[in-house]
Amino acid sequence: MVALPNEDDHARLAEAFKAGDEHALAEAYARWSSLVYTIAVRSLGDPTEAEDVTQKVFLAAWRGRDSFEPTRSRLPAWLVGITRHTVADAHEARSRRRRVEEAVIFERELVQADESADVADRVMMSEELQRLEAIPQQVMQLAFYEDLTHTQIADNLGMPLGTVKSHIRRSLTRLRTRLEANDDAH
Repeated sequence: MVALPNEDDHARLAEAFKAGDEHALAEAYARWSSLVYTIAVRSLGDPTEAEDVTQKVFLAAWRGRDSFEPTRSRLPAWLVGITRHTVADAHEARSRRRRVEEAVIFERELVQADESADVADRVMMSEELQRLEAIPQQVMQLAFYEDLTHTQIADNLGMPLGTVKSHIRRSLTRLRTRLEANDDAH
């Protein structure tokens, strides 16, 4: 029968971990990496992402060990808390990737539609762009009519790259909504 760690053993490990003992890190990983992995894989549904989360959790715990207070919580509970935050970050990163992919696909569809569109479609697209506020309109015109990259637009307008990308994403969403409404009306 395997002996379970007692309170003194937990306290010793927690103190050694907090003090920066690499053997304590290895022992903590051996004891609780499967717990961290299980939480991550159940939430994310992807073993590869769960492995990444597990590594990030133990790296974050090691780097942040100064903030660990063994008198306030046990080491495995602290690791579970870090796991929850890391899993939430992974979900947010997944959502961001999905939004970017959707925007890229939609941007391609707009460009392809623009290339094959007849005069009426071009006029309608121009009218929709005119409905945008001044700065997003300018960003979209540079993107679609001048065929500038996001970086070139940022340099041209003296804006941060993230701001340009945000304007494009929001504008594409608005345009898609309006164009879909027009398609439904016809």
